[in-house]
This record gives sequence, C-alpha cells and structure tokens, in this order.
Amino acid sequence: MASGAVAEWLVKPGEAFAAGEAICEIETDKAAVGLDVQDEGVLAKILVEAGSGDIAVGNAIALTVEDLGDYEEFLKMDPSEYAHLVVSAAPAAAAEAPAAAAPAVAATPAGAPAHLSGDVRISPAAAAMVRSQNLDISALAGTAMHGLISKADVVGGLKSGSLVARPLPPKAVAAPPVGAPAMAAPSAASSSMDGVYAPVNDKYTEINNSNMRKIIAKRLTESKATVPHFYMSITCEIDELLGFRKVLKNDMGVNVSVNDFVIKSAALALRDVPEANQKWNGTARVDSNGIDISVAVATPAGLITPIVTGAAGRGMADINEEVKDLATRARDGKLKPEEYQGGSFTISNLGMFGISNFSAVINPPQACILAVGGGVPRMLPPHAGDTKPRMATTLTVELSADRRVLDEALAAQYLQVFKAYLSSPSKLVL
Repeated sequence: MASGAVAEWLVKPGEAFAAGEAICEIETDKAAVGLDVQDEGVLAKILVEAGSGDIAVGNAIALTVEDLGDYEEFLKMDPSEYAHLVVSAAPAAAAEAPAAAAPAVAATPAGAPAHLSGDVRISPAAAAMVRSQNLDISALAGTAMHGLISKADVVGGLKSGSLVARPLPPKAVAAPPVGAPAMAAPSAASSSMDGVYAPVNDKYTEINNSNMRKIIAKRLTESKATVPHFYMSITCEIDELLGFRKVLKNDMGVNVSVNDFVIKSAALALRDVPEANQKWNGTARVDSNGIDISVAVATPAGLITPIVTGAAGRGMADINEEVKDLATRARDGKLKPEEYQGGSFTISNLGMFGISNFSAVINPPQACILAVGGGVPRMLPPHAGDTKPRMATTLTVELSADRRVLDEALAAQYLQVFKAYLSSPSKLVL
C-alpha cells in the first residue's frame, strides 16, 4: 500500500479500547481491513474522518491516551499543539482532487464573452462561433431541443443582423509562481476552444472511480505496456464432464460447478508442466512456492482475485467450498490481504455471462492467465469409425502468457494437458 482511506471509525473519541481491538476500518485497494491496536487506551482525537479520502501511509489518523484521566487533560490542550499532525490527502489523491471537486456548472473561462457563461445551453459548434467572433447572444433564443442554441441559430442571427461581431478582448495570462521558469506567451494560433463550458446534455452523472478500480486500471495498464503478451486458445469437449457432474450431485450429494473442474484441471496441468507456474521477477524466471490459483471475482467496487491455495492437492468439494467462501467475502470486502495477494496462476471465467471466448490481461508477476468461456453446442466431425456428424458441448479457453517466461511450444503443451484433464474428469478425482 502507498495510501489508504478510513472507511469507518469503530470507536468514538472518549471511548476506551482493549489491546487487539479494531478501532477503525481501513479501505485498501482491494478490501476493508480492521486496524487493530497493540495496547489498551482511550481514543482522544480523530485526525482523519471516515470518507475523507486517501491518506499516505505513515501519516497519523488519530491520537490516543492511556486512560480517561489523560483524556480529560487532553481536552484542555490547545489544538495548535497537534495541528501539524493533521493531513488532508495523499499526494496521489490530491492530484485528482480538483477534478472531483469541480462544480457542476463551470465558470466562464478567461477571454470568453462574459455572456457565454456556464448556464447557457449551446452546442459546441455554436459556442465556437460565438467565441471566435465575440458575439453577444444574450437576446438569442435557441430553437433546438430543450432550448439549445444551435449553429443554425447563430448563423441566422448573423444574417439577420441581430448578432454583431466585436473585437476580442486580450486573453489574460496568469503570472508564473515565484521562482518558476518563464514560459512563452501563447501564440495567436492557439485554439479558441480553450476553456470549459456546461455540457450540451446535462442528463449524465460523473462517478468517481473507487480505490480498487484505480489500482486495477494502473496495474493492467502497466501489464499491457510492459509484459510481452501472446495468446493461444484450445477447445475442449465437456459432455463427459457435465455427465460426471450430474453423477456427483445425484448419487453422492456433491454439488460442484464447471468452474471447479476448470480450477482443478488448471492446477493439475501446472503440476505436470511446472514451467507454466513460474513468475517473472523483473530480471529472470522464478519458481512459485506452490500451485495457488487466483480466481477472478467481480465485486461492486471492481475485480478481485482471491486465491485457492494448494489447488492441485484439493478435492473437488473442497475447492467448491473454498471458492464460495472467498467469493462471498470478496463481494463483502472482508478478504484478508494474504487471501488475495500472491498466487501463481489466474483463471477468469465469464462463461456464466454467455461469453464464449475472450482475451485476458496478465496479472504480474504471474506469467499466465486463463480466460474461460461458456459451454457452446456445436456440430463436430464424426468419431473414427462413424459416418454421421455429432453434436457436442464445447468450451473454449484462451491462455495469455508472458513471452519472457513461456514460449509457444510450452504454452501449447500446457493447454494440451489441461484439455486432457477437463475432457476426462474422472482423472481429476484419482
């Protein structure tokens, strides 16, 4: 973590707490984690209110004292004595604050006609004409939908003489800060579209990204920019798997999903082809400590990948229970950091959404991610010795691999082994 946000205070100022008790919840990039204190005491002052934004790691968020007597003495202190501990936001969050705090209706930009303010409903083309010729449109009525002033309205006003062009006022240039290097004045060729105006369509809502989505965007951008991806897909027949799944449910009372079979098949294939279970540490390939499968789970705040540890040695029912538990706590934001950090191989399954195949982005330092589609009925050529085509349910998976760790031959070998396990599910329980 470089920064975090206080999601909720569990203790109020003046309330005592015991050693090991959580006094607040910290929202990390992936989950909300309780902040446990090491000693007993009394919460004296909250320096960072819940929901106030990201705070850089290392900054104070609260003041505590030993007992209620000390708390009474604390209340007599001058706030200036601890004012230096109060911080507003982490540097990364502060850079985004102006955009988040922008008013719904923009002010009139410098150099634009005073009457062309943020509450004027005008199309972009019409606004460009007004700015370029410094037209007074205060008496101009818009004829477009919802009273919008269109380019045709401006052209009509110019033709009728009701709009008159006037000389543009000089554009104000802000003075540079003291000590800042001098900058060249804007040229005459600068665009007249500078500035921010009210949107033409006001029926929209800006939704700020959560911390999780910001981290996801950052990591995936880095991955696509720095990891040499290559892609390889294979199609598996899963009719035998579907039949075996029914037997487990009807005869043994074991209810497992197709995704559980995929996880187990992927893990056993990694056991048989260990080179696909390696990672890239920035300079070389390194072996993973175990076969730990990260499973992508969609949550309201974004995507998270809880880990099924030791997947190759787990039974199907065990994998099913583990995935259910991890997915539930992931959606509730209750995962522990060690439950989603790490992993040696990722599976992203969108088959339940009707997606037949897709490409996924590698999650560094892992070298592979397997994109799993849904089952699709297809007409296939006959088996050897038969003469008629046959119907079969097929499932397509696509492996995204890091070329620094795997080559095409190794990736193909891994997918062949994966297909052998998934197409013959009885091997998974031996």
